[in-house]
Amino acid sequence: MPLPPPTQGIKYAGSKQRLLGPILDLVGRTGGQTVFDAFSGSTRVSQALARTGYRVVANDLSPCAKVLATCYLTAPHDPAHYRELIAHLNALPGEDGWFTAHYGGHANDGCAVQSDGLKRPFQRHNTRRLDAIRAEIDRLALPEAETSVLLTSLLLALDRVDNTLGHFAAYLRRWSARSYKEMRLEVPALFASRDDHEVWQCDALACAPRVSADVAYLDPPYGSNNDKMPPSRVRYAAYYHLWTTVCRNDRPALFGKARRRADSSDVLAASVFEAFRKDEAGRFVAVNALDDLLAKLTAPHVILSYSSGGRATAEALREVLHRHGRIAAVWQLPHRRHVMSQMRWTDAWVRDDEAPHTEYLFWLTR
Repeated sequence: MPLPPPTQGIKYAGSKQRLLGPILDLVGRTGGQTVFDAFSGSTRVSQALARTGYRVVANDLSPCAKVLATCYLTAPHDPAHYRELIAHLNALPGEDGWFTAHYGGHANDGCAVQSDGLKRPFQRHNTRRLDAIRAEIDRLALPEAETSVLLTSLLLALDRVDNTLGHFAAYLRRWSARSYKEMRLEVPALFASRDDHEVWQCDALACAPRVSADVAYLDPPYGSNNDKMPPSRVRYAAYYHLWTTVCRNDRPALFGKARRRADSSDVLAASVFEAFRKDEAGRFVAVNALDDLLAKLTAPHVILSYSSGGRATAEALREVLHRHGRIAAVWQLPHRRHVMSQMRWTDAWVRDDEAPHTEYLFWLTR
């Protein structure tokens, strides 16, 4: 299997960076040219597909995902064009603003807990730069694609100096070593690509019938199968609420110890694909959503990512897939192992309950 092309991104739960090789292999076997990445997230998959020569339709409800996809898929200029802009942003003096007031902390001899008893995701020397840079990006009022390049540069820079485990549902009690570093923006790893990619921001169930593609790649935000795990710990709106605020710069109402956006609460930001509940027939709502999505897609080929940590049992998932086509192949990747080819040209797959975590890729044809 050839090595996948390089991609760039922020720390992201459920990133399919390790699965790029198998994903590209399966897409190549379909013979398709246009791929619908229905839950593009960090855009690792969309970037790899675009770099390989496919036309990509990237979609996600997240404002952050839209910014990343717009940057990597539609940036109108080569990297050299943005160097002067990035240098200008790096040269700005820091200023006390909204981000510093809510997310910036004093060093406190290594302790991230502040006088109000709350921890912070960044040190003040970096949030002061964030306040200045974010205000300047708005002041520049560039076209959306160019603004997305600058915002992506800012997200990547913040990701390198955070005080988290990779998400913003909770922060570290002791300042991480990287949080002491000075945030510096760099031009994102842009690449020459075809100019007819599309970036959407809508509910996958709503836009699926309207997207024309040869292949649909699905990586829904499945809820965990751990019944003791609270929903807020797996919902992407909760994990990445701060990235949403950086992209929007809208100074939202906040709540909780992590100072989450009010609109990222479990009541307002629940995804049907992350639902923990069952319907009256005893089926998981998340499985019903996948069933509905597969029915609405028009692509003749579907590649589905699935984790053994998701809500669906092997039997339930098999039933849904058989209802919408034929399983041509299955990739199975045990957690913390190298990407070894475990292709099965059959639908005779069984989830290995002894493995702590297994990633699957299903190729469905219809």
